[in-house]
Amino acid sequence: MVAEFFHYALIALTILTAIVAIEIRDLIRAVLSFCIMNVLFALMFFVLGAPLVAVFQLAVYAGAVTVLFLAAIHTIRGETV
Repeated sequence: MVAEFFHYALIALTILTAIVAIEIRDLIRAVLSFCIMNVLFALMFFVLGAPLVAVFQLAVYAGAVTVLFLAAIHTIRGETV
């Protein structure tokens, strides 16, 4: 019963952070929400019994893609100022 509630809570939090990442106006907060969403995805993979996929999710999406987004935002903001 507790495990089922945990799965539904993870799903709800992941959907909520995905919606926030799409709808928020501030780009830095949107990227932070995207990062949190990817960490929640990795946690779901780990709970489902796929720890290798969870590690790749953390390394590639929550790590590399988030840093790439932040670098792109930093570069774009530097050019417009």
